[in-house]
Amino acid sequence: MNTQPVTHTQNAAEVLTEVHGHVGLITLNRPKALNALSLPMIRGLTKCLLDWREAPAVHAVAVRGTGKTGPFGAFCAGGDIRFFHQAALASDDALEQFFTEEYALNHLIHCYPKPYIAFMDGIVMGGGMGISQGAKIRIVTERTRMAMPETNIGLFPDVGGGYFLSRCPGHSGEWLALTGETVGSSQALELGLADTRFESARLASAWAALGSANFDREGAVDQWLTLFSNAPADVPNGHLEQIDHHFSKHSVSAIVHSLEADQSVWAQHTAHTLRRRSPLMLHVALAQIRRARQMTLAEDLRMERDMIHHSFHPGHMKLSDAQSEAVEGIRALAVDKDNAPRWNPSRIEQVDETMVTPFFTSPWTPLTHPLRDLD
Repeated sequence: MNTQPVTHTQNAAEVLTEVHGHVGLITLNRPKALNALSLPMIRGLTKCLLDWREAPAVHAVAVRGTGKTGPFGAFCAGGDIRFFHQAALASDDALEQFFTEEYALNHLIHCYPKPYIAFMDGIVMGGGMGISQGAKIRIVTERTRMAMPETNIGLFPDVGGGYFLSRCPGHSGEWLALTGETVGSSQALELGLADTRFESARLASAWAALGSANFDREGAVDQWLTLFSNAPADVPNGHLEQIDHHFSKHSVSAIVHSLEADQSVWAQHTAHTLRRRSPLMLHVALAQIRRARQMTLAEDLRMERDMIHHSFHPGHMKLSDAQSEAVEGIRALAVDKDNAPRWNPSRIEQVDETMVTPFFTSPWTPLTHPLRDLD
């Protein structure tokens, strides 16, 4: 076994790589931050995957996170939102670089020519979904807690969220995108966001067994999966019919009013959740999911790159960068931690199309777009 930490940045220890047998193994190693992605981590992951893509001796790649007590226990909690906040207030170009390089990495994973296996144990949110949803094999456990919670911080479900959420059954993609609700392993499987379930106690054995698996041999992947997969123990959500009924409505206002008219505990909880999210970004996210249903992955990522630019540069609303929903949402959740964001507009019914449409207007031409090279 040859352990090779990525060494091109001073934060190299945050991404560890090794080749065991014919499998490239990646460990996200930032446990105190729940492996939240930094720009150096994105660059380390990209370099590693590009190197292994061309390496004949590497037949497959697997990725896991490090928890507070060792490997596994936490996959990735998303992007480093404290960095987003600081960079936005400082007008730091690194923020633009972060999203361009992150989305390019998401595309690389979705299109990777070799089997890419994601061990989605523990927290899998935001950017963690971006580096796992493109995997050939997406493994969840009884500890998996999966979500795209961006509307809670004044953003939208990016990292290809428009693409993979819009392909969930019925209108469950709208539900996940708008509410940011967390799902466990059974519902992740039910919604098409995972492929198989392992017991967390057997993850170390499954990881070690990859080194002796011959992924060039027909049936090797299935044999490995059969050895470690098990049926889900937790019960799926059971609200898909209600989700389709309410989240198929034509607008955010119609969705919320429909939920508020439904006296069930689930509907009232869901309506209350939506009333706490950024009203503006709820409208933006709904439009994103519905547009993305007709898009390729590359088209969706280019759209999301446009959207994230406008999220941090809300000039179309005559606001400064420091007044964006994203800066305010991150302040309330992670900086001041008062959990009292001052959304603008403050109510869902106050958002109109003139506020939403500019998010989908690219600030670049097709030839100058930062993601123009994605296929």
